[in-house]
Amino acid sequence: MNTRLPLVSTLSLLLWFCLFAHGVPAKQKQPNTGGENGQSDISSLQLHAEQGDAKAEYRLGRSYMAGSGVLQDYKEAAKWFRQSAAQGFADSEFSLGYLYEHGDGVPRDYRQALSYYLAAANQGHATAENNLASMYEHGRGVKKNLDEARRWYLAAAEHSEVVAQCNLASLYFRARDYSQAAVWFRAAAQQGDPTAQENLAWMYYTGTGIGLDYGEAAKWVRLAAEQGYVRAQLDLAYLYEQGKGISLDYTSAYMWYKMAAATGEKRAAARLKSIEQVMTHDQIKKASAAAEQLSRSLPKSNGTSNSSPIGNSFVDKR
Repeated sequence: MNTRLPLVSTLSLLLWFCLFAHGVPAKQKQPNTGGENGQSDISSLQLHAEQGDAKAEYRLGRSYMAGSGVLQDYKEAAKWFRQSAAQGFADSEFSLGYLYEHGDGVPRDYRQALSYYLAAANQGHATAENNLASMYEHGRGVKKNLDEARRWYLAAAEHSEVVAQCNLASLYFRARDYSQAAVWFRAAAQQGDPTAQENLAWMYYTGTGIGLDYGEAAKWVRLAAEQGYVRAQLDLAYLYEQGKGISLDYTSAYMWYKMAAATGEKRAAARLKSIEQVMTHDQIKKASAAAEQLSRSLPKSNGTSNSSPIGNSFVDKR
């Protein structure tokens, strides 16, 4: 789920917001019936839901939403979430808010989405807190209010919601409170969010909000690159090429540039052509083989994650 934006002219960089994540299951075109046991489970769930069991109503709604054991049907999902939410079940309040926000199974209605997110957030539902904050941040269903957005992002961040930590960091970054931005990017990075890791690396690389430290930049950007995050692969390659925070190694630089270029990253393709001028044929052959082997072991990525980068690539800051 996704949100982003603004420009910080004093640093000559694009500031993007972390993506607006909801933790909702991916759509499935065909139901996963799970065989006889699966059908039995759904029948049992349906029975309990029809008896007014709030948790069963929620689980049945999720089954319809994901197409798990039943045909995917957002209207049926909304029906069961609504019955469960009427009993104050926070997960159902959150899920119904999501459906209203996106117009799945119900007419899109930001005010209704806000109302259900608020109900769940008031029960401490971390993802609802994050989504409610984003509604305030972008003025969806309510007047834009960055103070309220910050308050709810903080609540979610303190509940260890990784996207909220990154969103909160982005708000602090835009407000030029770089030290607090670093605190929350670090919190998300330590939970393994690849773009938070890239963002923290960028702050170390530029000395923004924390001391300039190429070694720390290399540490965090490597973690993101090894998760298949393309922007980090580009930046790690550049650190190898320049010998910043890491030993100069054209073979490793070429390997990581090749990994990034394989996804269509144009800057990586340009750097490959440049670095080839200082490499031997054997080095290029070795690096290409290493990239091919690495591509089979790393997670597949389209270059995106739960959040978005705060600044330009290291390559752009030469």
